[in-house]
Amino acid sequence: MFGPFVHDIDPIFAEFGGFYLWWYGASYTFGFMAGFFWLRANRTALAFDTDAVYKLIIYIAIGVLVGGRAVEVIFYEWAYYGSQLAHIPAIWLGGMSTHGILLGSTIAVVLFCKLNRRRFLEVADVLAIAAACIMGFGRIGNFIDGQIVGSLTDMPWGVKFPDLEGFRHPVVLYDGLKNLLLVPLLLLIRKTRPPRGVLIGHFILWYGFLRIFVDFFREYRSSLYGLPPGQEFNILMTMIGIGLLIWCYRRKTGPEESTDLPTEMQAAKVESPAGLWIKRLALAVLLVLPTIIPSDWTQDVPARYGERHPGLTHSAIYPEITATAED
Repeated sequence: MFGPFVHDIDPIFAEFGGFYLWWYGASYTFGFMAGFFWLRANRTALAFDTDAVYKLIIYIAIGVLVGGRAVEVIFYEWAYYGSQLAHIPAIWLGGMSTHGILLGSTIAVVLFCKLNRRRFLEVADVLAIAAACIMGFGRIGNFIDGQIVGSLTDMPWGVKFPDLEGFRHPVVLYDGLKNLLLVPLLLLIRKTRPPRGVLIGHFILWYGFLRIFVDFFREYRSSLYGLPPGQEFNILMTMIGIGLLIWCYRRKTGPEESTDLPTEMQAAKVESPAGLWIKRLALAVLLVLPTIIPSDWTQDVPARYGERHPGLTHSAIYPEITATAED
């Protein structure tokens, strides 16, 4: 039996070096770790050595952080950042876009494949299942932070969020469940040994199409071309997914070929211990860095949390942001 739920979860799990450490940001850390282990488990199918696994996950982590931040800044919060350009890299102030995460990670995989002579669709098919799982659990981080909310509801599973009136749809949990349900779907499709590119095509299609309906329950504070800002991206993803599936089935390139590199070239490749340690260090930094990212909008984080801990305040460092949030 469902009952009313009052959201009183602390989104901050620690403080270190003048920064808050957020559960939402930690979901990126868990996601990058899961992606690394997934790639390592599937490296035989991709003909990857350990160096390639580290290299690809580093590309993806950078793409996620840069892409998520860039789309948030440009499409959702340019009214603020247009006059505060120096704050664009300040990820600890809040603001990341899910669609930007997908775009940034896609560009990162394309770049990796281009520079390392790999087939993009082959690598993307392997990553599609991990991406659905990672983005599902990432939404749990959003819910813990409690800053992405749905519209008012009288349903028994409604949630009372801090500083908001009434009970709301837990829309991020809807989206997270949708993402997790893609995992068994993609696993079933993989068993049929479809043409190369079909798995990532299905991921793009169903992620975008199903989120169109999820986002009807979400409360946005801005609009883009008359629609909630995420819906344009959802529609675009749906169209791209359909187009990719049509193209893949018409082309019918099988999954049996695993790499553009000849077998003898792979065997001749020798990993550099020094280079591998550098990549391990880089990955360690990329695992720690996201923990300082909150899920809220830039203007809200200092206003909501800046005075919670004396001597450790964002509002003291960035008073103009707090002033903007309070106007």
